Order: sequence, then C-alpha cells, then structure tokens
Amino acid sequence: MNPPDKVDAARAILRDRARRLALAPDSQATEATVDVLEFGLASERYALLASKVHDVQPLRELTPLPCTPPFLRGLVNIRGRLVPVIDLKRFFGLPERGITDLHRVLLLRQGEVEIGLLADTIEGVFALGTHRIQPPPATLAGIAAEYITGVTADRLVVLDADAILGDPRLVIEEEVIS
Repeated sequence: MNPPDKVDAARAILRDRARRLALAPDSQATEATVDVLEFGLASERYALLASKVHDVQPLRELTPLPCTPPFLRGLVNIRGRLVPVIDLKRFFGLPERGITDLHRVLLLRQGEVEIGLLADTIEGVFALGTHRIQPPPATLAGIAAEYITGVTADRLVVLDADAILGDPRLVIEEEVIS
C-alpha cells in the first residue's frame, strides 16, 4: 500500500465508525434510568429523585419552633426565605445521634410549599436503572410503604418526595384559646 491508499483506508474506517455512532440507539438496548440524589440517615442509604430536590444547603442557624411536633426541627433562613426543616429520622422513627455541622438540608418544593429535609450526609447524584428498583416492603425500619418508591438489591431506599410533602402531619394548625 502506498501512502495515499493508507489515507483512503483510514478515512473509510473513520466514515464507517461515524455512520455507526450516528445511528439511533436501539430502544431495547438502552436501560431506562432515573437520576437520584443519595444521602445518609442513621447509617442507612436513602435517595430521592434528583428532579424533586430543588437545592442542597449546609445546615446553618437552625431556629427551633415551640409547640411543634418533634420531627419539625425548626426554621432556616435560605436567601431570605424561612424554610421549615423536617428531621426524617424523627419523622420515620429512626435512631438519631444529634445534629452536627456536617448535616445538610435538602430543599423540596411542591407548588407554593417548600420544606427542607435534614440529611446526615450527601453521597451524590447518579443514574439508577429503573429495573434495579424493587417494590417496597410493607414497612422498612419503621418507614411506611407509602413513603417508599422502592428498594434496590444493595439496600438503597428510594423515598417518595410527593408522599412526604403531602403528609397531613406537616400541616400544623394550633389554636390559641383565650
């Protein structure tokens, strides 16, 4: 082969590769995935759909609120907005070890409602194959199935953000009788 033949052969190989890469992927070959944000609570792994988490902030200046349920840890000021912070460990009845500077607040928003969920650690965001998510058991460490989307084989519990935001216990109506 002389040099122009080598160049032509290389171009043909590259054209063939480009043609194969330009083909639409086989819908059966690609796995359906969802992006999840993984976080830690009480030495266990949990996740929420990343699309439901508006922001993640460090826990700063938590102001306790009197006459509220124990799972409502207080309010935080995030960019001028007062956001209630829910302690999922108390909400689900999981063991707790106190609050540290390492805790993070996961901000969830549904319409006009915005709440923060207290997380021990943030592990990151990743794509999770939907085939890996199995139906939830009836209960899991005190967490009712209504709050669980599913569980993976490696014990990652995927929580249902809409069910948490829609829980009637989050609406606090205290009447003051005079």
